[in-house]
Amino acid sequence: MPTLTVLDGGTAITLTYEAMLDYAGPGSPGGVAHAFKVLERALPLLEPAGPPERRELQIMTAFAGPGARDGFELVTRAVTEGRYVVDQGLVRPELGRARERFVFRVRYRKRELTMSARDGYVPDELIELTRKPARSEPEEARLTQLKLEMARLVIAAPAADVYAVDP
Repeated sequence: MPTLTVLDGGTAITLTYEAMLDYAGPGSPGGVAHAFKVLERALPLLEPAGPPERRELQIMTAFAGPGARDGFELVTRAVTEGRYVVDQGLVRPELGRARERFVFRVRYRKRELTMSARDGYVPDELIELTRKPARSEPEEARLTQLKLEMARLVIAAPAADVYAVDP
């Protein structure tokens, strides 16, 4: 099972997807999985020498989902410390309706990278249902199923397969 390791004042903290899910609760497993993969992809690129200091990471994204927000918070404490920003300026319509908001910019010290979800990791049907203002019971059940399916797909894949890093 993959893990994420960050430092808190020089002390290593290792976290799993399951720990992130426990923190966030059961409502948004797909968002939590995406946060995990974003960090799994970004951390070694931003700090090749080893785990980064968690309180020096900044996250900016066009995706406002609560699962991703909570996942980033557990690992980085960025939400409570004002280093987590939802920025609609990062939306990329050219990626299509499903992926346009799954764009993340992560900063650490003097390094920064921007990543976007690759095709196949954000189902169109899921996005359509989440944006529907009033859902029926069957639609709610389907949305719950789609969230779980997306989470399983994302967490099982290598981070580089899920997220492309901008050149």
